[in-house]
Amino acid sequence: MYETQLPLDPDQLAIRDATREFAAGVVAPRADARDAAEEFPAEEIAAAAEVGLLGMTIPEEHGGFPLDAVSVALAYEEVARASASVSVILSVHNTLVAQALAEHGTAEIKAQYLPEMAVGRCIGAYALTEPEAGSDAASIRTRAVAVDGGFELSGEKVFISSAGHAGVIVAFAVTDPEARTSGRITAFVVDPEQDGVEIGPPEKKLGILASEICAIHFDQCHVRYEAVLGDVGGGFGIAMGLLSSGRIGIAAQAAGIAAAALDKSLEYSASRKQFGQPIAEFQAIQWKLADIATALDAARLLIWNAARLKDAGVAYGREASQAKLFASELAVRAANEAVQIHGGYGYLKSYGVERLYRDAKITEIYEGTSEIQRLVIARGLLAQERPRR
Repeated sequence: MYETQLPLDPDQLAIRDATREFAAGVVAPRADARDAAEEFPAEEIAAAAEVGLLGMTIPEEHGGFPLDAVSVALAYEEVARASASVSVILSVHNTLVAQALAEHGTAEIKAQYLPEMAVGRCIGAYALTEPEAGSDAASIRTRAVAVDGGFELSGEKVFISSAGHAGVIVAFAVTDPEARTSGRITAFVVDPEQDGVEIGPPEKKLGILASEICAIHFDQCHVRYEAVLGDVGGGFGIAMGLLSSGRIGIAAQAAGIAAAALDKSLEYSASRKQFGQPIAEFQAIQWKLADIATALDAARLLIWNAARLKDAGVAYGREASQAKLFASELAVRAANEAVQIHGGYGYLKSYGVERLYRDAKITEIYEGTSEIQRLVIARGLLAQERPRR
């Protein structure tokens, strides 16, 4: 198993090693079967809750097991090494939903949901994307109309991870259609069991098959005023802040996929013989292994740097985008090379790299495509260089 030789503090190493043991013992044995059946890993998520992996962004007073951002990223990577599907369920639950409630929810909302989320009795879903609003999140059309005691939500959300198993939804809707980006959108906490919420069937997709995505239809769904996250009109800022944090998580997931691809390639190339010697002796294979290992080290540095900036309370949006861009493109490249190194066997499901190949692609798309990450990075750079007036 390939390691990046960089200093982590003892607590971070302990989290990494404990999560690695959990992933190897609980997640990995069923990962291929869950993928083949396109089956939500309910037992693995329940087991993850038992070891604290569903409460990593929840304060202790609400039953959580809060960790620093570097440790959270390490945990996501180790789980993704075994199953990218399980890793993304944990990432959305912790980073996009539990963190949103912990940072922006009322005392009542925190008390209602966070303890249940920490122990896995309530899984979180994050409903931002719509049929006509993907990368352009500011153009969402779901409306929240003010009524007595709160708001009524109507509209359609798509590609919502864990929607079919969610116990709480963080949903974004337009409350002031006349406003521009600032002041236009509000974030709400929605119970998926309440009237006016319809969850569609799981979509058929290329990869991460054990992680479902569904559409959500809101039809005059009543949401109490107390279920507003933050301020009315402040939803877009909340969404973008959460996505910056979530991009660290997806970068870590991508690093886990790349690490698994490298691990399998190292093992296979050392044992597979052609022309009387292990294929690892051929320079063509060695260069592939060297390139993946070097890029994996770089990806981890970018991820940990963004996470440390987050822990320090420093702006980290550009750095999170850099980490997500580099790690996701590495995951696709590493999985492709793993299939090539395995040759014909790489095309078979029984060797495992075929699943990595399918799982890797989504990391370049969700929580901001590679194109959007480049825009974020470039704007950050240009903002630094603009002369002051």
